[in-house]
This record gives sequence, C-alpha cells and structure tokens, in this order.
Amino acid sequence: MDKAQQDALKKAAGIEAAKLIENGMIAGLGTGSTVKFLVDELGRRVKEEGLQFTGVTTSRRTQAQAESYGIKIVDIDDVDHIDVTIDGADEVDKNFNGIKGGGAALLWEKIVATNSDKIVWIVDESKVVDTIGKFPLPVEVIPFGAGHVIKKFEAKGYKPVLRLDADGKEVRTDENNYVVDLHLEKIEHPFELAEDLINTVGVVEHGLFLNMVDTVIVGDPNGPRVLTNSNK
Repeated sequence: MDKAQQDALKKAAGIEAAKLIENGMIAGLGTGSTVKFLVDELGRRVKEEGLQFTGVTTSRRTQAQAESYGIKIVDIDDVDHIDVTIDGADEVDKNFNGIKGGGAALLWEKIVATNSDKIVWIVDESKVVDTIGKFPLPVEVIPFGAGHVIKKFEAKGYKPVLRLDADGKEVRTDENNYVVDLHLEKIEHPFELAEDLINTVGVVEHGLFLNMVDTVIVGDPNGPRVLTNSNK
C-alpha cells in the first residue's frame, strides 16, 4: 500500500470517528498522523456545524492544531472526566492489546486514556496484527541513568535502541524524557512484559496499552470497519 492509499484510509477512519463527538462533550484528542485527519474534520464541524466541545490533548502538537481551528483545549486537571478519547495506535491485535508511542507521546496518551470513560482508536488496516511486537515497543525513561536501564534491557534480550532524531540527538518527549524502543518482533506475554517494564526503576511509562480500548475504527478500502472489544 502506498502512502496516498494509506492516508486515504486514515482520513476515512478519522472522519468516521469525528462523528462520535457531540455538543458539550469533553473529548481526549490523541496524537499522530491519523488523529491529524480527525482534528481537521472536527475543525470543519466547529466551523460549519457550530459543534462545541472541550478538548484535552495528548501532545503539544495536537493542541496547536486544535487551537488553530478555535477548538477549546483545557488542561487534563481542569476536568473531572473525559467522555471519549480518540487516538491512533501503532499496532493492535485481536485481543485488543496495542502498542502506542511511535510519536513519542505515550505517557500523556496513557494518562488521558486512563481518565476516559470510553477509548476509541483509529487506524489503517496495516496496523491490525495477529500478535503485537513487530512495531518496536516504546518505553519512556528518565535521562538520568538511562544508559543503565538500556543495559538491563539488553541483558533481558529486549534489544533496546535509544531513539534519536535526524540530527543524531536524543528524542525528547513533552516531559523531556528519552524514548527507548524495544525490538521484540513478537510479544507473546504482554501483561508480564508490562509488569516487568513498569517495575524497572527509571522507566516512567511503556507503550503497551492492554485491553484498554473499547472500539477500534479501521480504515478499510471498502469503508471504515468498527471492531468492538467485548471484554470491556
């Protein structure tokens, strides 16, 4: 699938998901290429349909985009709940376990998600897999002692790689932390891995989002498909 086709599927999923936002809602707005289409569509609805809602964003990038459309964005601590959060995902399997953090926003994404009544992911069909892990698993780590955390991951066979930008500098998250990507290929026991990672001193958060999502909207050439998690 070329990028233009993939973008068309992402856009279709984003437009479909935008229908879930109603007047007066508090909506979590995720981060990434698919969410960009969602926010464009919400901006259109604000302008053309007079839609009024309050947004909580998972990154400064999304905040800037939403505010450019006149969407009201508030701090997560200024709301007592979030009605629905719509976000992308880097991979999602048939058990509704996912990997997020390709855009280095995993910590904010998880904070927003865990404070949401409903979680919806929008993806193109390439992100739907049998077993997660082919996409490198992002782990957010504190810069102090990051080298030691990486050594621990190496010893466990997690194949860690410190994420660098195009200039060879460490990628920094919105909280100024580093991202270490684990090249695992296949994650057979995601819950055990999540437990191990979060108990590693120096790790702030990891990109495993396990059985958290309620609905996945998949951009499909035949029109958006909706997958519902019956375990929630």
